[in-house]
Amino acid sequence: MIILVGGEKGGSGKSCIAQNLATYLAVEKVATVLLVDCDIQGTTADWTQVRNNNLNALPIDCVQLNGKIRNHLLGYNSQYQFVIVDCGAQDLLALRSTLSTAHVALLPMRPKRRDLKTLVHLDEMVNSCKLVNQQLQAHIVFTQCPSQPKQQSRISNAKQTASLYDIPIAADILHERHIYDDSEASGLSVIESEPKGKAADELRNLFSDVIRQHSAQSPEFSVHYA
Repeated sequence: MIILVGGEKGGSGKSCIAQNLATYLAVEKVATVLLVDCDIQGTTADWTQVRNNNLNALPIDCVQLNGKIRNHLLGYNSQYQFVIVDCGAQDLLALRSTLSTAHVALLPMRPKRRDLKTLVHLDEMVNSCKLVNQQLQAHIVFTQCPSQPKQQSRISNAKQTASLYDIPIAADILHERHIYDDSEASGLSVIESEPKGKAADELRNLFSDVIRQHSAQSPEFSVHYA
């Protein structure tokens, strides 16, 4: 299964989600996983290098690609159970290539006006790619959400704005928590650093729901859930 974690706005947590998704699948679901880093900053590739030098962490494969990567992804998809692609606006060609190939697309964005403005172009891009990739299931994922009660209207307003577009909104949201930065520094995931923490629970709920939805339509991609 090819899963894109991408979008047009930087700072929304694409790399962080891709890294945590890869670890969730490799560690908790014992699946074969490949991370594909299409970001020129190489954030995910750097994280993987730190992780693979950590004797207490399960190694995860990672490659860096750019441009027309469709054929590469199809090849890797036959070798791994899951191919997780971290791709942003710096490489729109790679982003379109992945959308034309992926089974699932997670599109992270913060509940902020400047992030929501990217929905117009994202919606057009997803709809055009669906013409050639009818299996694609895209989901808007709200990230770095405030947890203070007084800020909840910000989240609900963002969801209302996003609902005006064709891309479905994931039911699970991710709140802003320090554990994301703390775990990334050592090449670990939130699920490994604080397996019983709130951030880990939010990630598990998001990942399991999204994969379960796709597996229901495509049984060949099913993963065992206890």
